[in-house]
Amino acid sequence: MKSVIPARKRRQFAQETRLAKVRRARKIDRILAQVFPDARAELDFTNPFELLIATVLSAQTTDVRVNQVTPALFARYPSAHELA
Repeated sequence: MKSVIPARKRRQFAQETRLAKVRRARKIDRILAQVFPDARAELDFTNPFELLIATVLSAQTTDVRVNQVTPALFARYPSAHELA
């Protein structure tokens, strides 16, 4: 798969310091917040584990359907340990 980022830019990003990456990420976050001020996830979740599972499921069906089935799933398997 061909990258949409030119090779010169990829090298520049690879050599970035951690601080520069953090600053760039914050700038991107600010821009996205301005462009999409009311953005929110369509998936219902209460913790990172639930978001991960809901995201994986949403690749196979609609977010609406995922939101219908995850309450029962998370009631039965509330954590990764119970799901394993």
